[in-house]
This record gives sequence, C-alpha cells and structure tokens, in this order.
Amino acid sequence: MNSDYPGFTARIAGHPVLRVLVSFPIACFSCALVTDTIYALTADMLWSDFSDWLLAVGLCLGMLAAIAGIVSFLADRRMGVRRPAIPLVVGGLIVLGLAGLNNFVHSRDAWTSVVPQGLVLSAITVVAIGVTAWFGSAAVLRTAVAPRFEGVNS
Repeated sequence: MNSDYPGFTARIAGHPVLRVLVSFPIACFSCALVTDTIYALTADMLWSDFSDWLLAVGLCLGMLAAIAGIVSFLADRRMGVRRPAIPLVVGGLIVLGLAGLNNFVHSRDAWTSVVPQGLVLSAITVVAIGVTAWFGSAAVLRTAVAPRFEGVNS
C-alpha cells in the first residue's frame, strides 16, 4: 500500500469497517422508500411494519457507521485529506437526522404514519443519500480519497 495514501483506520480481514457499515443503512433507507410506496398503494399494514423495522435497523447501523466515520475522520491527521471528507460527514449526519425524524413519523398509527409524511421523508432521505454519494464520488475522483491496492492500475 502506498504510504502517501491516507488509509482507513479500522479494518477487519482487510476490509474497511466504515465501507461495510455504511452499506447497510443505505440499503435499509432505500428499501423503506420501497415499502412505504407499496403500503401507500395497498394499505396492508405488513408494509408499514417493514418500513418501521427497516428504519430502526438502518438508524442503529447508521449510528455505528457514524462512529466509525468520525473515528476515521479524526484519526487522519492530514487536514488536506480531511477537507474533501467534510461534505460526506455532514451529508451522513443529515441522512441520519432525516431517517430519525422519519422513524418518529412512522411510529404513529396506521395510514397517517406513512401517507403522506412518511413517504415524503423516505424519498427525501433517499435523495440525501444520493447527494451525499455524489459528493463522495467527487471527493474520490478529485483527491484520491479511496483505497489503493498494490498491483491494481488506476
């Protein structure tokens, strides 16, 4: 591994913990939008319950990812590398805040828990994930804030 490259601080079996943890809340929050949409179309409480669970699990794993991200962010002492990561940190916290608010909205009873506020919040959360991913890919492309592996040409 290149010594100039700022590595991720925590690894398990060679995989960065942050990247593994971040994928779960993204999947949970995206699937919550799908289950909210299905609930709005069918009014079957099963889909509302799925949304509740997806949001709760996504929040728990999102908080673990936030802790791993903040540790990784603070552990890298090079400020030039930290600066491109600031939109990712802020975007991640916004996504968690929106998902938390969405989870509170989903805690209400029946139809009003999802339609229309829960569905709108789920959609806004997924859009915020997309915007955060956009800034993340821009940081990767502009500043090479990404893992580099020996023997792989880039």
